[in-house]
Formats: sequence, structure tokens, C-alpha cells
Amino acid sequence: MQAALAIIGEDLKLVERQFRKDLQSDVPLIRKVGEYVLSSGGKRVRPALLLLAARLSDYAGDKAVPLASVIEFIHTATLLHDDVVDSATLRRGLASANTLWGNEASVLVGDFLFSKSFSLMVNVGSLDILRVLSDATTVIAEGEVMQLLCTGEMDLTEDRYIKVVRSKTAILMSAACEAGAILGAVPQSQQQALADFGMDLGIAFQLMDDILDYVATEEEFGKCIGHDLEEGKITLPLIHTLKQCSDSERALIAAVVEKDEMSLGDFRAVSGIVKQYGGIAYTVEAALSYINRCKNHLDLFAPSPVRDALLSLSEYIVTRSK
Repeated sequence: MQAALAIIGEDLKLVERQFRKDLQSDVPLIRKVGEYVLSSGGKRVRPALLLLAARLSDYAGDKAVPLASVIEFIHTATLLHDDVVDSATLRRGLASANTLWGNEASVLVGDFLFSKSFSLMVNVGSLDILRVLSDATTVIAEGEVMQLLCTGEMDLTEDRYIKVVRSKTAILMSAACEAGAILGAVPQSQQQALADFGMDLGIAFQLMDDILDYVATEEEFGKCIGHDLEEGKITLPLIHTLKQCSDSERALIAAVVEKDEMSLGDFRAVSGIVKQYGGIAYTVEAALSYINRCKNHLDLFAPSPVRDALLSLSEYIVTRSK
């Protein structure tokens, strides 16, 4: 992240201020919940992608910061909704908003952030950007439903899982990059290249999250380890393992996935099988393959510190611990 921060660090500070400004509401709880989630940490990867994509596209106007704030609005809304759906108790190492204020408040504040993001998009004055970001929010919602339908599905294929990841996680990173390219009015080929860069980066980002659920400590990860497994989410390390393991091991995993509450012993048993059959290593290799694709997408742009910063950001994705 350091290379990126050296270029857009000041702009990211402006994004934080813009976010707080855009949170203005006559309902105090909206600001309280929104600022709590905003201040709970996070690397601001999505706003950073938009700012860097705009810089790479030679944009020098004043719309990048407000638009980066919109991206963070959308992302924060998805976090609030996700934590309710997943019954999460931790977010970035702190109590999740639904733990502190309840599911109802979290959902409704998330709705406010989604709604407000559209009015903020309109203020940017670009129908193309409005199209890209509104399409992305639709796809995110579809991805959430797809993930719900895949819960506990022991025969989930890798292709179908990656489709869920594209919709639920990667699409917003892709839209952030594409919006930056639209601001810079680059040719369609470069606009598509940046959109593809964001998509492949987003997939790699989620795959590394899948790994952290099995190997990180709660302090490192910022949420309960093993939570995906407890929720019945069949992620790539487990998909690979289920294709390799014995029938008895598969039955053990199925029994844990079906439980309402998972014990530490259950988690250790499944994570041991995952590691035994190379599920972690397989997922790391898959993430690295998407990062290599990211590098290829940027070949359409001339070498520059901004391009190097985007490449460094993609490498950070596969080395982060939270």
C-alpha cells in the first residue's frame, strides 16, 4: 500500500472528510453507525483503486474524491448488510454494528447509504459512471443471493464459486477502476483493461480472505476465524479439498457444515483436512494467477509511478494478513 499512499495519500484523507460530510442526516443514528463503521479501520482499497485509475488515466479534475467517497458508501452499505446476513459479531477486530445497534438499525442505515450513494453519483454528472456503479450495485445484490443459495452445497464447483465472488466482491473493485478510467476519458480499450484489472484483483482479494478464515488468528483477521465454515460457506480451499478427500473425511466435513454451532474441535478437524489436501496452497496459487492477469491488463498503459503503484497494490492483496 505504501507506493499507493505516496501518490494518493492526501486524496484519501479528503475522501474520509467527504464521507463524513456526505453522512449528514437529521437522524443522529445514521451518522453514529456510519462513522463507527468508517472509523473501524480498513485499507480503503476501493477508493484507492478509483483514485489511482483516474490518475493513470491522466484525470486532473475535482470529481475523483467525491466519487471515491461514493465507492466507500456502497462498500460500507454492503458491510452492514453482510454482517446481518452472516450473524457476524466482529468486523475488523471490533464489535460489528449489528452487535451494538441491532440488525434493524444496521439494515436501515445500510439502506440509507445505498440510497444516498445514488444521489451522490448523480452529482458527478456522468451517465456512464452512473450506469457502471448502478449496474455494480445490482450485481452485488445478485451475488449475495447466489451465495445464500450456495450455502452448505457440498458439490459446489469452482466455476460457480468464482461466479459468486465476481458478483459479490470483485464487481465493486472493477467498477471503481472503470469509473476512474471514465473520468479520464481514456479509449474504450484502456477503460476495459482497468475494469478487468479491478475484477481480477477483486477475485484474488476474496480468495485470500478465504484462506485467512482458516489460517489467521482473530486478532490478525479482524473477525472470527472459521466463521465462513460455521455459516456453511463452501469457499475455494474447501471446494478443492472436497474433490480430493476420502468419503469418511467428506462425511466429517458435511457434518460440521450442517451444524448450527461449530466447536473449536470441529474447526480444527476440518482445517486439518483442508491443509492435508493442499486447499490453502491451491487457493494461494489461484489468487496469484489472478494477480498475474492484473499485471497483463496494465500493459496497455505506459510505465509510470502510478502504474507501479497499482501493481504494488495488487501484490499487497496476496500478502496481507487482514
